[in-house]
Amino acid sequence: MRGKIASFLFLCVSMGLSAQASDPVLMRINGVDIKKSEFEYIYNKNNTAETVEQKDLDEYLELFKNFKLKVFEAKAQGLDTLPSFKNELNGYRRQLSQPYLEDKDAEEFFIREAYDRMKENVSVSHILVRLPFNYTVADTLDAYNRIMEIRERVAPSNKRKKAEDFNMVAKEVSEDPSAETNSGLLGYISAFSTVYPFENAAYSTPVGTISMPVRSSYGYHIIKVEDRRPDPGQVLASHIMISYPREADEETMEKARLKADSVYQLIKGGMDFSEAAKEYSEDRGTAQNGGELPWFGVGRMIKEFENVAFSLNKGDVSEPFQTAFGYHIMQVKDKKDLAPYEEQQKEIRSMIMRSDRNAEIKNTTANRLKKEYNYTPDNAALQEVIALAMKGEAVDSAFIADGKQLNKVLFTLNNEPYTQAQFVEYVEKNPNSPKATPSDALTDKYEQYVNASVFSYQDQNLENQYKDFANLMNEYHDGILLFEVSNKEVWDKASKDTEGLTNYFNQHKDEYKWDKPRYKGFVISCADAKTRKDAEKLVKKTASDSIIKVLNTTFNTPEKSNIKVERVLVTEGENKAVDCFGFKTLNKKEYESPENYPEVFVTGKILKDGPETYQDVRGLVTSDYQNYLEEEWLKYLRDKYTVEVNEDVLRSVQNISSK
Repeated sequence: MRGKIASFLFLCVSMGLSAQASDPVLMRINGVDIKKSEFEYIYNKNNTAETVEQKDLDEYLELFKNFKLKVFEAKAQGLDTLPSFKNELNGYRRQLSQPYLEDKDAEEFFIREAYDRMKENVSVSHILVRLPFNYTVADTLDAYNRIMEIRERVAPSNKRKKAEDFNMVAKEVSEDPSAETNSGLLGYISAFSTVYPFENAAYSTPVGTISMPVRSSYGYHIIKVEDRRPDPGQVLASHIMISYPREADEETMEKARLKADSVYQLIKGGMDFSEAAKEYSEDRGTAQNGGELPWFGVGRMIKEFENVAFSLNKGDVSEPFQTAFGYHIMQVKDKKDLAPYEEQQKEIRSMIMRSDRNAEIKNTTANRLKKEYNYTPDNAALQEVIALAMKGEAVDSAFIADGKQLNKVLFTLNNEPYTQAQFVEYVEKNPNSPKATPSDALTDKYEQYVNASVFSYQDQNLENQYKDFANLMNEYHDGILLFEVSNKEVWDKASKDTEGLTNYFNQHKDEYKWDKPRYKGFVISCADAKTRKDAEKLVKKTASDSIIKVLNTTFNTPEKSNIKVERVLVTEGENKAVDCFGFKTLNKKEYESPENYPEVFVTGKILKDGPETYQDVRGLVTSDYQNYLEEEWLKYLRDKYTVEVNEDVLRSVQNISSK
């Protein structure tokens, strides 16, 4: 539909708005001013000539006038008030507004930051103190104090106090389950390997030092940076896995090791790695593909697997090595360095949109917009809402009912007020919160509400902020109306008005005469002589408009087709069956009947001068009838609406594109 409207707008001369301070009236329709900028916008959109010719202006003026009259009529009929119109226009607006709502500067910052981090790997250990799902302010404070106590053990503020070993403490107290086996050592990470707050702390902490507590969605971390190195790029590898359960005993693991070693010996003896993977690998997700994995970089695989992958050269096959999943044999098929920024940019953006960085972009954008829109909060009004919630045990229906009675201003955006009651309505529609207490939940919801309001305000004011968006939206607004009213008054009417089509055809019959005769009727192909004989009898007593249905119903079943019927309106040379049995200009010996339908006959008549009814030339008549309806409709609209044109303003129209 969108493409149809766009092309239709081009043909029918669509229009736009202008926010020019000095914009004279070009035209007045029933007292409504039409500004010069609207016509100038159209002219420049559809005209590429460097100079403005009076002839072109006059032609465009007529098209523009017709267009405006139709849009006026659509509004007069109330088409712009229909839910279907509003829904369609809103759907287009959502699509068209996206590029204007994106913060390109913020996106570029985070894309560039991620790419720069991809150039370097950071080896880290960490200790985690978790937060519960429904955490409170007290939970947060408790977790922070605990992580600070742990940090004091590994990086004491008292220089005379000896620091404990970070990894030993991690194994003892970290609430990351993997610490039991890795003592908190995660190995090398890169961009997108971990949650964004953790990554930020890792990349901003010097080697050998321990970060201050950093909060993530898991809780509080302290991070020790063990090492930094240039990124080794990506690896394309295949592997063979001999698995065992996570809680496997020594005997089970030894059996897996021996099996892996026997497969390794087969490969050393000349067996193709891919064939070995297909036959022996217990990673069924990759085995059928010869064990091949997707390209991967640092932080994408478990540490033991990754270490082997980056230690091998292209073409090398590893000895069996152990991970938590079992024993593996790996073959490195290829390696590549980090691609240039221009090649990575699109992929990184896609990764950002799927990660927690996306929330950071939105927060950055929201903060920028708050400044731009002069966001002015009233904390006392917020505290009044929170105090109301604290009277009960939760943000419940009683709070909602009482909260809707509050009417103080919570904050303003460009002096536009957002009230306490509006905030409470937002909470009612968005009740879920990870915070346990009413105070925490409402504080969290308030930040969400402010950001949502800022983005909504931005969306609602796009037409005022961006002239090209205003032009575009007006095109779609008027284009949809134009399409609907034209369909109602001309196109749909012409295709369904059989009486009108018949009358129009009869009045213009001479215009549809043919240069040579046509055969009008049916070609009927039968499976055998008996079917043909019976069909010929039946055709003689059947009305022409029922022949296809009657013959198919009589002679065909779901199991077998005994007859085929084709409606034709053809000249000599267009259908061999008609040439042979209708025009009789083709010798029967030269005619080849269809396979499985050897018995063929035709029924119908030769029309020498022209069509019998409009249905014989339906496409042409419908098109001509539409043009007739269009002309009559425009006469009606010109009589209905008063149009005044300011010729001086018309002659001042300029080709903006040639300036």
